[in-house]
Amino acid sequence: MPWVLGFAVLFALFLVWKLPAFKAQAELGSAYAARVGCSCRYVEGRSLESCQTDFEPGMEMVSLSEDAATKTITGSVPLLASRSARYAGASGCLINPAN
Repeated sequence: MPWVLGFAVLFALFLVWKLPAFKAQAELGSAYAARVGCSCRYVEGRSLESCQTDFEPGMEMVSLSEDAATKTITGSVPLLASRSARYAGASGCLINPAN
């Protein structure tokens, strides 16, 4: 059983070491998804479900949600990141500043 504890400790150290990289990738992916989703939804006029088919391979964990009242699309990676983009008329879609 000591090997199980050793493996658990090594796995925990690996997660602590890689968490900043995972978080950075999640931030980038959610911002990209929000921008692409916003343009797809409000510039092209497509449905949000249709917009998710435009994602690059490897973005399966990113989901989109919509706030129709403010014309904002939010891209989210569970437990790691969430970014939004807002339709600004002639300026297109602008990514909201990170919190």
